[in-house]
Amino acid sequence: MSSLKAIFFDIDGTLYSTSAFASKARHAAIEAMIDAGLEMEADALYSELCEVIREFSSNHENHFDKLLQRIPRRVYRGRNPMLIIAAGVVAYHQTKFRFLEPFEDAFEALRRLAMVDDLVRGVITEGLGIKQSEKLVRLNLAQFLSPHAVFISHQLGISKPNVKLYQRACGDLNLKPSHCMYVGDNPHLDIDPANAVGLITVRIRREGPYLEVDSETAPNHEVQNFWDLLEILRNEYHLPVPEAL
Repeated sequence: MSSLKAIFFDIDGTLYSTSAFASKARHAAIEAMIDAGLEMEADALYSELCEVIREFSSNHENHFDKLLQRIPRRVYRGRNPMLIIAAGVVAYHQTKFRFLEPFEDAFEALRRLAMVDDLVRGVITEGLGIKQSEKLVRLNLAQFLSPHAVFISHQLGISKPNVKLYQRACGDLNLKPSHCMYVGDNPHLDIDPANAVGLITVRIRREGPYLEVDSETAPNHEVQNFWDLLEILRNEYHLPVPEAL
């Protein structure tokens, strides 16, 4: 019998491609705002939007409002800025509806892990409660998670990399950190704090801005995809994960 009782996952960049989706959605929003009457070059506007996101974080709810506040008013003179903002919001969400999808191997791994009796499948994620929950539903992954094991930073009032977020997840489930695994892509927000608490850590290096960034503390395992993770779970933790369905 395995001593591993729970596996927690990060969402952004771990279960789906944050960078690919974000770029597509933001470009769609920019084009829609220009079509709505914003007289500015698309590349310059996109650059300004990326700066807004860096300054206020990707979890801020009013990126397009901030964008219009910081560009010259003459570029939308004679037009109601709310209509321009609305055009951007609608285009962003339409892109979300059409293109947001999980990594194929992440979906398949969670589907198979859901067949392992008594294994808690959870999430520890940074972000707003409704936004992160919506991602899990849209990615069609919520069905494979243990309903009591979804921990979202802003909902709990604890933000990564505060180790209390990881302690809270283990404590609420009455599990020892050494019996829990955490899988994430961000070396400083995922791996280091989870290591500090004593979780078994898995660094997934697939893509994104952290691909070549090392954590201060070494993960217990490093993988390129979820197929590698399933092999580790079978061979080293003796979890009866189905090999084929």
